[in-house]
Amino acid sequence: MSLERKDEYDHKDWMKKKDLTPVESVFLTTLIWMDKRLRIVDYLEMMETLYYRVNLQMPKSHTEQYDLDNKFWYWYPLYTLGLFSTLAYVVAAISGALLGFYYSPATTGDPTTAYSSIEFIMTELQFGFMLRSVHRWSAQVMVAAVFLHMLRVYFTGAYKEPRELNWILGIILISLTMVFGYTGYLLPWDQLAYWAGQIGVEMALSIPLVGEWAAQLLFGGFSLSQATLQRMYIIHVFLLPFVVTTLIAIHIGIVWVQGIAEPH
Repeated sequence: MSLERKDEYDHKDWMKKKDLTPVESVFLTTLIWMDKRLRIVDYLEMMETLYYRVNLQMPKSHTEQYDLDNKFWYWYPLYTLGLFSTLAYVVAAISGALLGFYYSPATTGDPTTAYSSIEFIMTELQFGFMLRSVHRWSAQVMVAAVFLHMLRVYFTGAYKEPRELNWILGIILISLTMVFGYTGYLLPWDQLAYWAGQIGVEMALSIPLVGEWAAQLLFGGFSLSQATLQRMYIIHVFLLPFVVTTLIAIHIGIVWVQGIAEPH
């Protein structure tokens, strides 16, 4: 797109020659006004060119290439698992953001503050019990859907060339999903969370060579404390959402470019 100023064109005279409705006149007048200042049409042309170039490179799926639409209909529900897991992630993200208005990992250095905030959400906050239940169940549905999605990809051979990169990205995503679930599991700081955190510390310490370093980094020491809860909160709320959202966007973008691989 050139930065040179375009030749002036008499748009008003052109519009007078056309038999335009009032709605069309308002739309074109607005578009011309915006285009003179922001070059809207140039960007629309760039997006149109990019769209057609990408679609020209997109290969046909197996069902399109071999006309198999009526033969693999029983597989189709399994091909919704990726979308299903994405929708569950969106629900978990929205409900988690709403819970963040009322949840506090600690205010006085005492990790039991987290449990008190959960207790307030569950017993006193209007619709709090429902909100936390929606968040918990959407997270569990996401874990199950991602796991089943990976099984479908494996057993239908969709991980093969040229989709190896997206398969590796899917493995990273299911691993981060498990980390998402684990860090969220510790946030209520109840008995289940405490002993799950203790198991995590022991697992970190069991790593050869770097076990102590990993325990210090992830859990703030060799025993659970306020530092543990603070780390889990930062990972769950501030780190993982941005990383996972970015990877999901890349994952879906690759699927859009390559097409969906139906069963061989």
